[in-house]
Amino acid sequence: MYDNRRKSNRYKRKRKSGGRVALLAAMAGFGLYAFIFAFKLISPAGSAHLVSAMGGVSLYSESAVLIRLDDGETLYEKNSGEKIYPASLTKLMTTLVILDQFEDLDHTVTLSEAVFDRLSGSGASMAGFLPGERITLRDLLYGCMLPSGADAALGLACATAGSEADFAALMNRRAAELGMAHTHFKNATGLHDPGHYTTVSDMARLLRAGLEDPDFRVLFTTLYYQTAPTNRHPGGLGLSSTLNALMDTPCPNGVTLLGGKTGYTEEAGLCLASLAQRGGREYIAVTAGAPGSHETSPRHLEDAFRLYGLVDCV
Repeated sequence: MYDNRRKSNRYKRKRKSGGRVALLAAMAGFGLYAFIFAFKLISPAGSAHLVSAMGGVSLYSESAVLIRLDDGETLYEKNSGEKIYPASLTKLMTTLVILDQFEDLDHTVTLSEAVFDRLSGSGASMAGFLPGERITLRDLLYGCMLPSGADAALGLACATAGSEADFAALMNRRAAELGMAHTHFKNATGLHDPGHYTTVSDMARLLRAGLEDPDFRVLFTTLYYQTAPTNRHPGGLGLSSTLNALMDTPCPNGVTLLGGKTGYTEEAGLCLASLAQRGGREYIAVTAGAPGSHETSPRHLEDAFRLYGLVDCV
């Protein structure tokens, strides 16, 4: 995929041994410089080394894939078929299943007390909805996707299938339809479960399918949303994307980040599914397993930008 600048066709064999020695010395010096440079590329916290992978790009993430959206061509991959825990990337499938099940997103449901009892003590991120709140599916979907609210995701699951287990069955059925052969869902939120897993390739397959749905695309690319007034929030509820706090991360020239969905658990590491545009074409990247947390540098977004920066090179 990349030009490694092979020198066999660029140089003629030297007759004198001194020429060979000079060339070998230069190559050795360059290799030592590259090694030292790579070794010094560490996070601000000083604990996470960038790991070089296919194409020479260095990433924090253990798994990654870069795909051109229109034709589905894979431009870069690193451990793309290895099992990962998706954390809140799970909510991409939660959203897609809801869009499959309902045509009227203004349908109103009531959030039960059981939803909040189940999430109590889980440490899950919450959108801020309340027990007994009567709210539209549309507003719950924004609560699921933007602030990654487990209250919204579980509320959607129970309102649709009656239980989270039955909703997970719908998720797995949809995954099979999409050809996500290395994926199994156990819940709608992404809370850790050893039996809840996927790969970055499978998640990219899901994201590509989702972006064909206009409603999914709007949800995925919205950074801020105000819900309609409800019985528990008369003034509505402001919902901000988890990407908002990361947007001061330097973006490669010519790249426009259009949207994304973050994810994190201790077992999954920092994860990100994102959409970007460069040169008039759109690309998706899915990364997983970057070290850190919500309190550290956004290594998942930094890795996504490194991948999008490769577009001119592939």
